[in-house]
Amino acid sequence: MSTALAEPMEVTPEANRLADAFALVRRSKLALLGGVITLLFFGVGTVGAAIVLVPSLQHLYLDQNLIDTLKPPLTGGHLLGTDNLGRDLAWRVAAGTGISLLVGVAVTALSVVVGMTLGAVSGYFRGAIDWLISGLIDLTWGFPLLLLAVIVVGILQPGLTSVIVAVAVVNWAGFARIIRAETMSLREREFVEAARALGVPHWRIILRHVIPNTVGSTLIMSSYYVAYTVIAEAGLSFIGMGAQAPTPSLGVMIFSGRDYLYVDAWMAIVPGVAIALIVLGLNTLGDSLRDVFDPRLRRF
Repeated sequence: MSTALAEPMEVTPEANRLADAFALVRRSKLALLGGVITLLFFGVGTVGAAIVLVPSLQHLYLDQNLIDTLKPPLTGGHLLGTDNLGRDLAWRVAAGTGISLLVGVAVTALSVVVGMTLGAVSGYFRGAIDWLISGLIDLTWGFPLLLLAVIVVGILQPGLTSVIVAVAVVNWAGFARIIRAETMSLREREFVEAARALGVPHWRIILRHVIPNTVGSTLIMSSYYVAYTVIAEAGLSFIGMGAQAPTPSLGVMIFSGRDYLYVDAWMAIVPGVAIALIVLGLNTLGDSLRDVFDPRLRRF
């Protein structure tokens, strides 16, 4: 027998982590469900964002046909029916999904950058810096989102920009709190102490040793915060503080459909179900990521 066959294969931590992820998906129906739903709606959202951003395609969700109003799904050549102005609900839901996910990703990206930076600095340096940043986190985290949205809208006027600013100004505190706690633990680890003993600058230690070790928590929180932002955007648009007509926000569509619940409930049900499925997929995916990055599942 060849000696090469008897030699054990070296497996890197990255390969182990990837193997854990695939193993989890194979054995967890919820993980598979969350991944499929999330991919499906991100695909729909990509198409929807394209038709919103390209003027020549906007007719797909803007064209009205007053002869063909309030049609139920699968009638008149409309997959999801039509609204009170005869506009195709399938294209409007696709466009609204694209807008919701764009807002969710934008808010989460801003929150990650600000929250990770302040959280890492606070947890690493401690002392007066930690006291100041922790106080700011507690103050921001306790600020009511709706009240902040009213203030921001009063300054910037209603619109998606106001929604992004209002939600991001609150959301960063959640990231900062988790990253701060992880950084306080990481700064006492041997590899960080060794780097300090070698004279490595603090900023380099934070960038190369601390932040990369918080990626797991960041991915988990990002999935939850995108879902939270989708709900927040729909809620703010529903009360008139977010997207403005004719922008096809899911919240605006639900608001418009509430007057037709007894005539054609599909007008409100379709965008409502879309929001529910987006949140279900992202939350299920977040739970699966938590299991993948759980320290008890790591191989050492």
